[in-house]
Amino acid sequence: MLDTVITKPTVKPAARIIDPFGRTINYLRVSVTDRCDFRCVYCMSEDMTFLPKQDLLTLEELDRLCSAFIDKGVKRLRITGGEPLVRRDIMTLFKSLSRHLNTGSLEELTLTTNGSQLAKYAKELRNYGIKRINVSLDTLNAEKFRTLTRWGDLKKVLEGIEAAQNAGIKVKINAVALKDVNEDEFIPMIKWAHGHGMDITFIEVMPLGEIESARIDQYMPVSAVRSQIEQSMTLREIDYKTGGPARYVESEQTGGRIGFITPMTHNFCESCNRVRITCTGTLFMCLGQEDAADLRTPLRISHNNELLNQAIDAAILRKPKGHDFVIDRTINQPAVARHMSQTGG
Repeated sequence: MLDTVITKPTVKPAARIIDPFGRTINYLRVSVTDRCDFRCVYCMSEDMTFLPKQDLLTLEELDRLCSAFIDKGVKRLRITGGEPLVRRDIMTLFKSLSRHLNTGSLEELTLTTNGSQLAKYAKELRNYGIKRINVSLDTLNAEKFRTLTRWGDLKKVLEGIEAAQNAGIKVKINAVALKDVNEDEFIPMIKWAHGHGMDITFIEVMPLGEIESARIDQYMPVSAVRSQIEQSMTLREIDYKTGGPARYVESEQTGGRIGFITPMTHNFCESCNRVRITCTGTLFMCLGQEDAADLRTPLRISHNNELLNQAIDAAILRKPKGHDFVIDRTINQPAVARHMSQTGG
């Protein structure tokens, strides 16, 4: 009598994207539009020329592209712009992508927004599985806010933040540190954010795209921001991460978290787990490099994802070790020509 051999079913290993330096790429940031209802002085020129609408991926194409990356192991997906919530019918994309949250293939679906449209969409976003968002906000002074954004209304943004929180969405504030502009507000903004249950992250201005003013006139190292904060607060190092590049501390005075993103003074490239896709289907393996891969063509010439997957795999093999951001008075041009709104925040 032959012994019965019981074999366990083969478990398919989880998909992973590994770059040439052994970093697992599990975080995808996708810009759905280069358009925005603000014109922030460090991000855009006042008289911007936007992409023709026919150059943009359709919402269906964006869904297919995101889904291909999720099939390859991406666990965190952030929708960006421009301002993503000004894209027509954008809620249909969030609704469609939420299926990956329901299956467990995707751990987090989120977005970065200027907050102007949040009051309108907050409840719907929460219904589609968005549990946390980043809101870009550099000042709590209404007049200064109007100057910085050129078109923005601070009241609408604050109402949007309140609507998001009322809907059950956790909000984190992203503030760009701008020399001689908002450096007198760091402590008040921290106290305001923490008082409303929000983390706040300070970011160095980055040299992307031509703008009217010189970057060096805007630039303030985050190390200087932290030094200023430490004159009023005791900061404690903590082991807290959200999947992005911020390094967090905790204020003993407020009990809240403060993040620092330092692309200029101390880059975070050694642990980079991210790639970015523009609204035209261009894959940037590094925010601070021009090398890119066209994913729109393989997406459109084939009904299956074989060519698309080949293009993704080939591009990841070119992901660089780090970026080359520099800001000083001897360099009178941006590190890369494209604006942040084009690449996605």
